[in-house]
Amino acid sequence: MYPRQISKDDVLKKYLYLAAVTLVLMLWLLPLGAVILTSVRPASDAAVGNYWGWPSGFDLVKNYTEVFTQTPMGRYFFNSLVITIPSVIGVLVLSTLTGYVLSRYRFRGNTLLFAIFIGGNFLPFQIMMIPVRDLTISLGIYNSYLALIIFHVAFQTGFATLFMRNFIASLPDELFEAARSEGASPLQTLIHVVIPLVRPALAALAILAFTFIWNDYFWAVVLTPSDAVKPVTAGLDNLKGQYVANWSLISAATIAIAIPPVVMFFLMQRHFIRGLTMGAVKG
Repeated sequence: MYPRQISKDDVLKKYLYLAAVTLVLMLWLLPLGAVILTSVRPASDAAVGNYWGWPSGFDLVKNYTEVFTQTPMGRYFFNSLVITIPSVIGVLVLSTLTGYVLSRYRFRGNTLLFAIFIGGNFLPFQIMMIPVRDLTISLGIYNSYLALIIFHVAFQTGFATLFMRNFIASLPDELFEAARSEGASPLQTLIHVVIPLVRPALAALAILAFTFIWNDYFWAVVLTPSDAVKPVTAGLDNLKGQYVANWSLISAATIAIAIPPVVMFFLMQRHFIRGLTMGAVKG
């Protein structure tokens, strides 16, 4: 059931609705505002308990500069890029191929295979921590970029296949019939017909996969204990001292970590919105 649209003549309900939305938005943004404010505070403010008050000074340049000069966050950023970019590419390639096959070809086990992809999304990944860790050790890839790349691709491909399968299934059948009548092979149809039409879906999926993988903390801690290959999410925890933590520095690092996914979204938001709204109703 969808909510009824508020009538233009009902001014009271309109303003109550706007007030409620504003209140919820402010409560949702309050923690983010606190982190941003802390990221520009002097470190002495936290020491004297000034967490929510107006900063005694503004050390914006100092705090954000020290994130990359006084900590190994630069190395962690590089590690995250090395892990995230190949993982996103792998997810896009595999999900496009599997989505194309599952949506356009009927064969024995098609439905079962699709159900397995969907079912994997509902499996709590925490229960696989020990088996996955033991598997990476037995394969000799534990504590390496390859360990995180392989398992990010594996864990993201289930949702991505569901997404791409539904999107490709919504394409007109006449396009594929025309391609077959012209003698195009399945691979040629995929390259010249499907991929140009699913670019919005690929853009949306790239943003989602990039955000999920970039922000992953659980597998980063489980599979990469060494600082040499640790991504930013796990590396952020290293900024806390044993007895004292520089919360201004940690907050500045947190904001810096959040910038790449936000920038990627704004650069591709037109394709992202189009990709989420197209192909969402046909199964």
